[in-house]
Amino acid sequence: MSEIQDPKSEQDLTGVVQTLLQQMQDKFQTMSDQIIGRIDEMSGRIDDLEKNIGDLMTQAGVEEMEAENKVKEEQGSA
Repeated sequence: MSEIQDPKSEQDLTGVVQTLLQQMQDKFQTMSDQIIGRIDEMSGRIDDLEKNIGDLMTQAGVEEMEAENKVKEEQGSA
């Protein structure tokens, strides 16, 4: 026996499925946007961290040079 589908029921089911798929797509898009936003934020933080590390290394190098110069001056006057 073949089952006859009521056109209204079929249209209702199709509408429900389309609505659910659209809602899922919207949620995935929202999550994707949030993830991309967080990645961009992390990228900015990493850039700042790299700059700060570079600045600290430069300062440490300058301070090291000053300390070495003091030692050389003290050795030269001794």
